[in-house]
Amino acid sequence: MAEDRSYSPSREFVEHANVKGMEGYRALYKRALEQPAEFWGELADKELFWFEKWSKAFEWNPPFVKWFVGGKTNVSYNCIDRHLATHRKNKVAILWEGEPGDQRMITYQELYRLVARFANVLKSRGLKIGDRAVIYMPMIPELPVAMLACARLGIIHSVVFGGFSAEALKARIQDLEAQVVITADGGWRRGKEVKLKPAVDEALPECPTVRDVIVYRRTGSPLEMKAGRDLWWHELDETAAETCDAVPLDSEAPLYVLYTSGTTGKPKGIVHTTGGYLLQATMTMKWVFDLHDEDTYWCTADIGWVTGHSYIVYGPLSAGATTVMYEGAPDCPQPDRFWRLIEKYRVNILYTSPTAIRSFVRQGDQWPNAHDLSSLRLLGSVGEPINPAAWEWYHKTIGKERCPIVDTWWQTETGAIMISPIPGAVPAKPGSATLPLPGILPEVVDLNGKPVEPNCEGLLVIQRPWPSMLRTIWRDPQRYEDQYWRRIPGNYLTGDAARRDADGYLWVLGRVDDVMNISGHRLSTMELESALVRHPAVAEAAVVGKPHEITGQAMVCFVTLKEGKWDTEQLAQDLRLWVAHEIGSFAKPEQIRFSEALPKTRSGKIMRRLLREIVTSNTVVGDVTTLEDLSVVTRLSAQTDDE
Repeated sequence: MAEDRSYSPSREFVEHANVKGMEGYRALYKRALEQPAEFWGELADKELFWFEKWSKAFEWNPPFVKWFVGGKTNVSYNCIDRHLATHRKNKVAILWEGEPGDQRMITYQELYRLVARFANVLKSRGLKIGDRAVIYMPMIPELPVAMLACARLGIIHSVVFGGFSAEALKARIQDLEAQVVITADGGWRRGKEVKLKPAVDEALPECPTVRDVIVYRRTGSPLEMKAGRDLWWHELDETAAETCDAVPLDSEAPLYVLYTSGTTGKPKGIVHTTGGYLLQATMTMKWVFDLHDEDTYWCTADIGWVTGHSYIVYGPLSAGATTVMYEGAPDCPQPDRFWRLIEKYRVNILYTSPTAIRSFVRQGDQWPNAHDLSSLRLLGSVGEPINPAAWEWYHKTIGKERCPIVDTWWQTETGAIMISPIPGAVPAKPGSATLPLPGILPEVVDLNGKPVEPNCEGLLVIQRPWPSMLRTIWRDPQRYEDQYWRRIPGNYLTGDAARRDADGYLWVLGRVDDVMNISGHRLSTMELESALVRHPAVAEAAVVGKPHEITGQAMVCFVTLKEGKWDTEQLAQDLRLWVAHEIGSFAKPEQIRFSEALPKTRSGKIMRRLLREIVTSNTVVGDVTTLEDLSVVTRLSAQTDDE
């Protein structure tokens, strides 16, 4: 990650950019730094619709913040209704393609009709402001329709990624105490149906708060429908009215709760609110993606992750964009599916993950080279740091050396992009997130909160509140305070390590806590270890990550077994499938290693640092003075990867 090369935008790109040149960036950043209330207040006035004007831009009582205090607005109204009186009325809002090849082009006017109808369905089921809905759906237009209908009525929604298992779904429904689950029979992935409704059925016996399950028919597979609980979307929709007023909501009203892995076994519900969140999602669409009215924009994420919330649904629609949605896998039926879609729909902006980019590199240049990608003018990367070699390939093979690349750093907790090149202003360095966006004040500090010298590694913190920041952890404000604010008082602790180079560019180096990033999915070691220990054969488990050229990190599980005769070869396969069942198929371990014991300190703490050294180099060079039994490490180091 010590990359010296720098790539400036072309003169032509700068001429048409929303923010022009470093002077433009510096002026924006300076204003936001010196006059934050005026800066964000003017943007809120100009960029969003308010039913009632706010009295104060923000109130900061560390670690709690309120933005646009007393203001009333509605996210669904901002994403749809306000465009209907403009030239965007008949513009395509959502351009969707299913994996089998079916297509829909939904204009803003049509989106209003779909959302109003479904909002009326929710009202007819007795749902009201402050109620909670869990949405567990494939990547079909009805997913954003359900989100926007909830937002319209002040129903707090939580989207659960369709790859999660029934167990993971149950934990989220229980924590949220949801009244309704909105789902589908299934969706398509690599030519096969991913069934969703059966997972809902498996989860719900222990979820007493759920009154209704609304099911959209996507695949047409036969289903069991439980009388009195399960309802077909299309049957409810038939009698629904086509208009529904958006409810004026307080700027701080919760919009959604999104669950993410923490350093304990229990997923934590990140709470995002209304006015501040929407403003920053909207502004980052314009700053980072240099969005213009004629653009066709495609973020390839799943809406089950925060990237999909902010940059498929809320940010693009608030900014009046045409947002592309694709249901299936990037390599179905062939490895060129993404390039076919870009050529077919003349996509201008592509926002994808380093994991996807690395897999494209592996497949070979012949796939993208067979397609006309000349419509692309901007490329983006999200989910984890991108290595310089993948950046260069993306720049040359996909962007043909003419498209700026925005390598974005942000988190579920931050709600919107925080550090990224503004493409018409900031020269890019392969592998660096570059400079903070206006209003964002990051620092790289040591354990005492003191800024470190340039090119020294430290903890990445944010020193000032920002509009889209998380407000709390659902029903656990103490955990919010302890996890993010206590360690470096007055600063938001990101959990990432970083360094700042001599030009002030930020290089994010990955997690410093026990959270792994696999294909852009954050997974806590505690959650994974808890799943393994639930298996009847397992006495103890420790999970660590090792570098992987495609997924960024691969999961290696060290397992000690209970007394008994075990076929370890078969058991290794069983445990991989067990974790997939408990958490989701994307969490399937790369490797299971069996051991008679795990390396522990004298106080009984597992030394995962030593296990990480073993899986990356099969040697241990770190401090072992606190280790209880050195022979454990010696035996593990002697094992080969395939044992």
